[in-house]
Order: sequence, then structure tokens, then C-alpha cells
Amino acid sequence: MSTTTHAPQKIDPSASLHAESLGLAKSHGRLAGRRIIVVGAGQRKIIDEEPPIGNGRAMSVLFAREGAHVACIDVSKEAADNTVAQIAREGGKAFTDVVDVSDIAAIAPAVERCAKQLGGLDGLALNVGISCGLSLPKMTAEAWDKDYAVNVRSHMLFAQKALEIMAPGGAITLTSSMASQRGNGRNPAYESSKAAQIALGRAIARAGEEKGIRCNVIAPGFIDSPMGRDASRRRADRALTVPFGRQGTGWEVAYAALFLISNESSYVNAHTLFLDAGHMGGIVRG
Repeated sequence: MSTTTHAPQKIDPSASLHAESLGLAKSHGRLAGRRIIVVGAGQRKIIDEEPPIGNGRAMSVLFAREGAHVACIDVSKEAADNTVAQIAREGGKAFTDVVDVSDIAAIAPAVERCAKQLGGLDGLALNVGISCGLSLPKMTAEAWDKDYAVNVRSHMLFAQKALEIMAPGGAITLTSSMASQRGNGRNPAYESSKAAQIALGRAIARAGEEKGIRCNVIAPGFIDSPMGRDASRRRADRALTVPFGRQGTGWEVAYAALFLISNESSYVNAHTLFLDAGHMGGIVRG
């Protein structure tokens, strides 16, 4: 893939690239006093010397900038600690909790533990996801079940416990993908599990309605994240036609999550926001 499709690191309105896109905008206290768990708050290590920020880290940092106290859950203590350290450097409040989300028995206690340390729970952002990258002819039952355990089952279990203890008026977000609507990635476990997340988001919204707890789903398109760069190394032509001549940034995903988890979106529920710059609507760079 041409590096021109990576998001440039300077403001460029002609590429719809603004201060928010790069994580440079001023904070406005949009989550003041909120207590939020981010699952998948770290990010994977990749070979790039200056890796882009991942969606989960960007969410965690942005939520903290906007006044939230954030519990940063990740399978890697080092990755979560690095997110917490960035938040601390900026004067925010956050702590690490380590959970393997494929471990069924670990999820409910983690939600309880984090909510206790936060002093309550107002928001849950589910961002963790994996991909075995196997095509259908090469798929194994083990690889399929592993993707679904992380991408779908863990989300159900986190939401189930969160709905039990979350304060009325809280909000939950799931991070799906544009891949939920397309088969051209030849990655059926990932694509179908991401489609399942959209249906799960509606089910969570239905279950939370009586307490005024909303649930919405973000479905990013091509994002210049560590996971996105790894995918591009497997498929060099992955993002050649992206709108605006660039991939999205983790900050842009985080701002969508900020809106959906804040009270600004108080009447937005059971919705899927496709954050793809219009790619699925036929907006492509020739």
C-alpha cells in the first residue's frame, strides 16, 4: 500500500484533516465526572518506528481529557500501563486492569472491580477485537471460535454485567467495522463477528432501555491504526481508494465514541455509525 493513504500528521482541511483528527483539539469537559471502562485500551506493538495511535488508546486518552475517570482494561499490562501513563502526563485520571477477555470467568469480576475503583460506572466502551485472517477454505473451528470468543462473546458478557451495575443514564459503545458489510477481505470469521456485534448492540440497547442506558455501535472503515497497518502489510492494495486520499485516525474513531458515550447523544440508541468518510456510499478516490 502506498504510504500516501496513511493519515498525514498535519492539519489539512482539503483532506478533511483537522485538529480533532490528530488529537490536538482543546478539551471541553464533555465527560466531567463520568466513570468509564474502556476494554482494549492498549494497543499492539508493530514494526513501525512511530506507530499511529490505536482506537482504544485514543478513546481512553480522549475520555480522560474530557474529564472522565477511566479504567483501562487490556490483556497486556504493558500496553494498558502505557495508555495510563499518557493520561497521567496530561493530568487525567486512569488506572490499569488486566483481563484476558477470552476467559469467561474473568469478565464479570473485572467489571465489578473497576466499577468499585471508579466509584461507580457510567460508561463502557468495548473496543477489543482480533482477526485470525484465514480465508474460508483455510478456516478451522478453533480459529473461528477464538475470533468469536473475543469479538462477540466477551462483548455480551461485559455488557451483561455492566447493565446490572451501571448507573441510570449510562451508555455503552461497541466497535465493529465496515468489514461487517463486505466480503472482499476474505476474512469470514472477522467479517461475520463484526456483523454480529451490530445485532448485539441492538440487543444491549433493548435490555438497557428501562434504565435509560443506551448502546450504539461504531463501524470504522480504513483506519491508520496498528491493526490497520498490519492488515495493509497483508494486502498492499487494501486502502488505495480511500476518500480524501487518506485513512482515518484513531482520534476520529475516539471522537465518534466520545459523542455516543456522552449525554450529547441522549436520544441516539441502537444505532450503527459507519465512520468511513462515505466509502460505502460510493465516495472513493480514483
